[in-house]
Amino acid sequence: MTDILDELQWRGSVALTTDETALREALASGPVTVYCGFDPTAPSLHFGNLVQLVVLRRFQRAGHRVICLVGGSTGLVGDPRPTSERVLKTKEEAAANVARIKALVLPFLDFEGTDARCAHAAILVDNLDWTAPMSALDFLRDIGKHFRVNQMIRKEAVARRLESQEGISYTEFSYQLLQALDFLELYRAHGCTLQTGGSDQWGNLTAGVDLIHKVEGVSAHALATPLLTDSSGAKFGKSEGNAVWLSADSTSPYAFYQYFLNVEDASVIELLKVLTDLDRGEIDELERLTQDEPFRRAGQRRLAAEVCTLVHGPAQTAAVQAASEAIFGRGDLAALDEATLADATAELPGGRVPVGASVVDALVATGLVDSRNAARRVLAEGGVSVNNTKVTDPERVLGDADFLHGRVALVRRGRKAQAAAFRED
Repeated sequence: MTDILDELQWRGSVALTTDETALREALASGPVTVYCGFDPTAPSLHFGNLVQLVVLRRFQRAGHRVICLVGGSTGLVGDPRPTSERVLKTKEEAAANVARIKALVLPFLDFEGTDARCAHAAILVDNLDWTAPMSALDFLRDIGKHFRVNQMIRKEAVARRLESQEGISYTEFSYQLLQALDFLELYRAHGCTLQTGGSDQWGNLTAGVDLIHKVEGVSAHALATPLLTDSSGAKFGKSEGNAVWLSADSTSPYAFYQYFLNVEDASVIELLKVLTDLDRGEIDELERLTQDEPFRRAGQRRLAAEVCTLVHGPAQTAAVQAASEAIFGRGDLAALDEATLADATAELPGGRVPVGASVVDALVATGLVDSRNAARRVLAEGGVSVNNTKVTDPERVLGDADFLHGRVALVRRGRKAQAAAFRED
């Protein structure tokens, strides 16, 4: 596909646009400058941010100019949540998060102008640079006068908060003015005329479009991506109540890979379209395999490999693939590096076991059986392995060599039940 909007629509990455016809004309007439903002509400970006980074990446590779904005000022205020007031970050916390997020976004876009697929180098900005010098009076006179409160309170999150007993503070209520100011500033400094974001940001996106039209008398555009949900309606990127983060110290590469490896069949093709660069032919073939041979999980394996490589790089992906194979009994556990082994076994149930403990004790300590008699029975049935080697002797003990990298042994009961026996010193 040569048309970026057609590609985004085929990939299911367009939920709303301000004026599709006008946007198509603008994109066809030459390079457009497009931006997306990321607030430092946490030390890492998450699944939802990944969707936006991939959209920026597609725009850049289609020949357009992209700006990645990190919200040093908007992060100090916080976008209103529908349920309750955000706890404000200190200036020091926000600054530390900004630095982390700037480092996280660098691999996704070409900021140096060295990628032959990208005609223009990406730009990285912090909105604190133009918001901090502005006085409150200037902000109210130059920006606030263009907004009507009756329109602002229609925003879903604001409306829900106004209906609650808690209400909403003026701090959070002013957030959409700050985001609109960002769009205006980027239009003035870089000729930016398109902002992207999630569909839950639509009110903030259109606020910037309206501000540019009122102040500069020109048309700007907004494009919102859909919020991705599974077949039950649950938002992707949540795992047992925790976000799937992009930084390795928040969600380990192994856990990240496993998350995508375990995506349901009903959602895997949608995610392949949104998050990977696979073309229509490759995705059609994976869709066929998912329908005809779901037990092979071909779509999930490709999705996990592609997205993990995008976020963590090919070397880390190869390491977690080897760990996944080894953990599930098809690879060499001893060949895994210490960090990858630690990440992989951290995802398993486990217990602490001293050197010299019997395998019977290890089975009980890790919760694989509920008694020593049950442990002896499964050993006699040949259903136990230590580090992928079958064990049948009930007198077998765990020695130093069994604790890989001196810290953990993998104990398995049957084909699927497995646990980590952590060395107790």
